[in-house]
Amino acid sequence: MRFRLLPLTAALALAAWTAGARQEQKPQEKAAETKSAAPAKKEYVGSETCAGCHDEISTNFKKNPHSSLETNKKRGWETKACEACHGPGSVHAETNLADDIRSPKNMKAAAIDEMCLSCHKNQATHVGRLQSSHARNSVACTSCHNMHKQGAESTFEQYRKASGINKACASCHMDVWAAFQKPHHHKLPEGAMSCTGCHNPHASFLGRNMRLTGGHEPGCFACHSDKRGPFVFEHAPVKNEPCSICHEPHGSVNPRMLTRAQVSNLCLECHSNIQSPPAAAAVGGVPPAIHDLRLPRWQNCTICHQKVHGSNVNKAMVR
Repeated sequence: MRFRLLPLTAALALAAWTAGARQEQKPQEKAAETKSAAPAKKEYVGSETCAGCHDEISTNFKKNPHSSLETNKKRGWETKACEACHGPGSVHAETNLADDIRSPKNMKAAAIDEMCLSCHKNQATHVGRLQSSHARNSVACTSCHNMHKQGAESTFEQYRKASGINKACASCHMDVWAAFQKPHHHKLPEGAMSCTGCHNPHASFLGRNMRLTGGHEPGCFACHSDKRGPFVFEHAPVKNEPCSICHEPHGSVNPRMLTRAQVSNLCLECHSNIQSPPAAAAVGGVPPAIHDLRLPRWQNCTICHQKVHGSNVNKAMVR
């Protein structure tokens, strides 16, 4: 019986000694693993290194306006324009892993904007960027602009034409583009003007990224300056309300892009408190009681009141 227990005892002793040896080696192994797992320091390697693998992208990028960073000493990105956006590429050059380089495809909109605005933040078109609707809705710069495309596919070339700008905007604002298909509209489908003529896609302190003209006036006056004034007799809504209170700026089924099919109904939205004498009892009448809107001849206010935006001659804004 004693001889039978000897092999079992020897086996238990050997197992105990092996476990102890492993426990003694664990701290050393742990230190070695920690040392090997330490991330390598990322350093700049230059655009030529990037071109070694990304030859086609590098060739296309040379035709992009951002390629000027390669020779621009003021920006501090001379000979390393690729890394201006993608970050230091030394680790990525060794591992070829996508996680070791900064890629806008894997970044959040706020991070992309921060990257782009590191150079573009002082441009006048970006005033109020954080307050703009695009920023609030997480629309990143790369949603509209591409960096590596060339020729007709490059946004730099596309946005030189009104049709290219309108196509880009319509890809998201499909309801607005549908409004331009109505009979009376601004000439965007014809390519005579672009969305950016009225809206600043980068930023604005106004709602809907509206542009201003003349300091604080609506962008409509940039084209319709004859409606600006100043007039001796002003129509209050021209100064106190947006043009859209009477007009549908994108498109309408009504002439002059009015919000109402019948002119009198539009005018009475503000002037309905002007009552006729008790005998006439006609809505919208003023002494003398000639504005009886039951008669068709008085249902088009602009037949007489033609200077609806303002007049220098008559307080009633008649012709």
